[in-house]
Amino acid sequence: MTGGVVSSLGKGLASAALGALLQERGYSVRICKLDPYLNVDPGTMSPFQHGEVYVTDDGAETDLDLGHYERFTGRPATQKDNTTTGRIYLSVLQKERRGDYLGATIQVIPHITNEIKDFIREKDGSADFVICEIGGTIGDIEGLPFLEAIRQFGNEVGRDRALFIHMTLLPYIPTAGELKTKPTQHSVKELMSAGIRPNILLCRADRAIEKDELAKIALFCNLDANRVIPALDASSIYEVPLTYHAEGLDDQVMNAFGITDSEKPDLSKWEEIVHRVKEPEGEVTIAIVGKYTNLTDSYKSLNEALTHGGIANNVKVKLQFVDASEFDGHEDDIVSVLKNANGILVPGGFGSRGTEGKIKAVQYARENNVPYFGICLGMQMAVIEAARNLCGLKGASSTEFGECKHPVVGLMTEWVRGNKKEERSEGSDLGGTMRLGAYPASLKDGSQISGIYGTHELSERHRHRYEVNINYKDQLEKEGCLFAGLSPDGELPETCERPDHPWFIGVQFHPELKSKPFDPHPLFVSFIDAAVHQSRLV
Repeated sequence: MTGGVVSSLGKGLASAALGALLQERGYSVRICKLDPYLNVDPGTMSPFQHGEVYVTDDGAETDLDLGHYERFTGRPATQKDNTTTGRIYLSVLQKERRGDYLGATIQVIPHITNEIKDFIREKDGSADFVICEIGGTIGDIEGLPFLEAIRQFGNEVGRDRALFIHMTLLPYIPTAGELKTKPTQHSVKELMSAGIRPNILLCRADRAIEKDELAKIALFCNLDANRVIPALDASSIYEVPLTYHAEGLDDQVMNAFGITDSEKPDLSKWEEIVHRVKEPEGEVTIAIVGKYTNLTDSYKSLNEALTHGGIANNVKVKLQFVDASEFDGHEDDIVSVLKNANGILVPGGFGSRGTEGKIKAVQYARENNVPYFGICLGMQMAVIEAARNLCGLKGASSTEFGECKHPVVGLMTEWVRGNKKEERSEGSDLGGTMRLGAYPASLKDGSQISGIYGTHELSERHRHRYEVNINYKDQLEKEGCLFAGLSPDGELPETCERPDHPWFIGVQFHPELKSKPFDPHPLFVSFIDAAVHQSRLV
């Protein structure tokens, strides 16, 4: 799956939707992403540039498109489903240093391209279909090794096993009153100059594409007209598999591979999801008090998990993004901003900017009985707020923000994962100081969160450096901040809640990463249910 004309066309969503359609036809699917940027992974990249970092169970920090893959197919992604130019070159250079190439001169061709092909080939046999999305846009200089690699790969495995889908944009020019096909023609020409002839074109547009325009594209791009497929804007991302099927995408994939005995997909569950999204029985407003609110992709999985909670409760979830930094350092009236919210959520984040505003949001939710959900840093903000305003610990804070009198949140230097002790320090590389991936936790019998999960044990994905300081546990619990979830060794607080509040829960992990439209995360289902009750009280 390649893309042209502009970036952010939705290749990841298209890959996920195609994967879902193939699954509904009875096939197993695996989806992976190849990113041309030089970072080894997106772990140290700004959310403003890259959007959210998606974390897998095995601790990989990956592109947000892997979240789409998981949500649409239900198949958990792994370390081996995302690679970058940085990781490819790192692997090749490590092999060169070990002498694996026996003194050969290391070159982009064949060494880099072979490494890319090996990344794709290792998926062979893991599923009936493997969908590989190439990030970036045709014409990007950093993408050239990937195009050469997939060109070679297609020749090596044969056209009966490799299919090229190219996504382009048909821009609408208001003064001309028409969609323009020329950018698509040039994009395909650029792709063919790299030796790749696309088998199927997905044409993104914000309005219907006339048949004569599709025929024109087919003629100039040397394709059968049935393989030029409109990919129009949808009101919900969960409508995309339905619209692609209606336009014949999965049928054309079957035809291209010569598969004639495929069962027709049953898309009734997708139709039900879309029905619930489009025709909800009510609406709730959730205020997301964060620091990356100018780019909603920074909270992509979170936004979708809230939507899933709404689907489960048959309500529309309206998101109100609040820039927490607006309330740092002065006494703005946060009530005027949050007074219409039926629930308040403080998500994860890094750094001190916006923390005082988040703490004020926590205080408002606690004092006014508004449902509160703190995720990662959001849990730490709840603990700091309780330490300051209930325990009387003036100056309580996190060592992440500098020295403080009462470090109720601090950097843990070691922890246990399985049977292995892991360590970190202030001087470690940023990419190596995280507690990443799935970790277990034990839940207290009779606690609210145990009731929500319906179990006393859980495993959730983490991505953070700092932990709540267990040494303050007794003081905080005396003031109603119950740590109902702890790591198995009892050293790391994983959840907190307030039994004196209708719904007040903080978690150190990221539950949004495991939520799916057909299997919504129980915490989000419960949170939205509490918001529904709150909306009826207002």
